Amino acid sequence: MIDQNPKRSEEPVWWGLFGAGGTWFAMITPITILVLGVLAPLGIISHDSLNYEHVADFTTSLIGGLFVFLTIALPIWHAMHRIHHGMHDLKFHTGILGKIACYGFATFLSLLAIIFIFMI
Repeated sequence: MIDQNPKRSEEPVWWGLFGAGGTWFAMITPITILVLGVLAPLGIISHDSLNYEHVADFTTSLIGGLFVFLTIALPIWHAMHRIHHGMHDLKFHTGILGKIACYGFATFLSLLAIIFIFMI
């Protein structure tokens, strides 16, 4: 028998943030590390292009602030979703409290990222 009124779930929201965070972390973060952690210290990228004024101008622009926020927030959502489901796989059934703790922590860090971006 098919249930005509299935229970709604908020799980697609968490899976969407999980997928977006994993994709961002797999595709954008290595490029960021390559540029800022390898190419700039080796002198391949000019130090003048990464001085404080240029970086501050970038991060205070809409695109730059969004990039910094997504670089911080999306991997956090990915990690917290993985931890939440990993605890379940390890037989730590925390129920709604574990969900609130994991997703609440991700929300808190995302809001903190927004605050720090606006403080720049």
